[in-house]
Amino acid sequence: MHALAHPIGALYDTHHGMTNATLMPYVLRFNRAAIEERITRLAAYMQIPNPGFDSFLKFVLDLREEVGVPHTLPELGVDDRQADLVAEMAVVDPSAGGNPRTLDKAGASAIFRAASGDVSVSSL
Repeated sequence: MHALAHPIGALYDTHHGMTNATLMPYVLRFNRAAIEERITRLAAYMQIPNPGFDSFLKFVLDLREEVGVPHTLPELGVDDRQADLVAEMAVVDPSAGGNPRTLDKAGASAIFRAASGDVSVSSL
């Protein structure tokens, strides 16, 4: 999340925390294969009904809606004119190394497009 939120904030002057919160479900979905087992344990620990990745993602989406976090980047004033630059900056951001999946330009671009509403989050 941070690897994308840093360049988005720098280029579009968005609030870092809100940008991360907006990106969260898209990044979770991108990383699903690498984190599903841990997310299932987390959902069980949080006593989310039917603990699993999907129930945790629903929890995140419901919480975002409850507290007023935008669902897409355009709601933060982020357009796609600098999408390539965001992706290029994200992959060299120091926090990209901590991502559970290797974050390459294609992956960063896919997350950005999904968070922009251009593609479904389930297609990541």
